[in-house]
Amino acid sequence: MSRHGVVCGIVCLCLGLFLACTNQNPDQIRQKTAEETAALKRDTKAVAQGLKDGLSSKRAVDLNKAPKDDLTSLPGITTQKADRIIAERPYANAHQLVTRRILSEEEYSQVQDRLVVGR
Repeated sequence: MSRHGVVCGIVCLCLGLFLACTNQNPDQIRQKTAEETAALKRDTKAVAQGLKDGLSSKRAVDLNKAPKDDLTSLPGITTQKADRIIAERPYANAHQLVTRRILSEEEYSQVQDRLVVGR
């Protein structure tokens, strides 16, 4: 069973116990539980989609024009590396980050798909 299923089960159980303590008939309890479960599923899907969208958003960064904040938003780019990238401008291609020894090949491989070089 997925984590989502476990969470839904626990919420439904707690909700059911809470509602059982009130003066509602079983049909009202079932209806309320179904409504709350549907709302929980909808909210969980929305949160998961938001996380997925946030993690997959890959905005391109122009090495020749990007401000320091945009550069440091890239994985593994510290403020010191961003300062060095800016100081070494202009770039003819993104791989010059490696040839100029600003980034290692490994560091470059983590960001290369997010780099562009404008003129």
